[in-house]
Amino acid sequence: MDFKFIALSCALLVYLTSADAYFITVDAHAEECFFDKVETGTKMGLMFEIAEGGFLDIDVKIIGPDGKVIHQGERETSGKYTFAAHTSGVYTYCFSNQMSTMTPKVVMFNMEIGETPKEEVAAGTDEGHQNQLEQMIKELSSSLTNVKHEQEYMQVRDRIHRSINESTNSRVVMWAFFEALVLIVMTVGQVYYLKRFFEVRRVV
Repeated sequence: MDFKFIALSCALLVYLTSADAYFITVDAHAEECFFDKVETGTKMGLMFEIAEGGFLDIDVKIIGPDGKVIHQGERETSGKYTFAAHTSGVYTYCFSNQMSTMTPKVVMFNMEIGETPKEEVAAGTDEGHQNQLEQMIKELSSSLTNVKHEQEYMQVRDRIHRSINESTNSRVVMWAFFEALVLIVMTVGQVYYLKRFFEVRRVV
């Protein structure tokens, strides 16, 4: 039992340490692409979130080894796309900021790559029990990784919302200051005008 617990802990630790999210900056009129080589049937999952820049949107494209476009989206703020590799080779996923004239975008993303499918083994054998244990570890690792990614995305969203709130608050304060300044100027102008209007001029 202790051996199983240690093996489970080590497997989870290895899996989670390789599932970190990455932050990249995509300049205006630029495109950043990444590549992963996988075998047929391997499950892949791309998750991304725009953290900073402009209207928090970007173009996304996933291309297979045969040039087939698996997914293509325009002006997306976040997304999660899961698919199985239809053929062995290098898969490309790109983030394009071509539509932006001057604003760079900060993108947080993660590409999850599952295990290569293996041949099934009879459940009654020792190897079958070991495969069942490995499958349970993978499922638990996948669940923990999803929780970890959700926490990362929530942190990004919290930072985005905080930035929007601070920007809105500063605009409200500046507008209130401008209104107060206009009222003061109008008040002084009216007092000065009324004083001049009712002033009795002496004729010498």
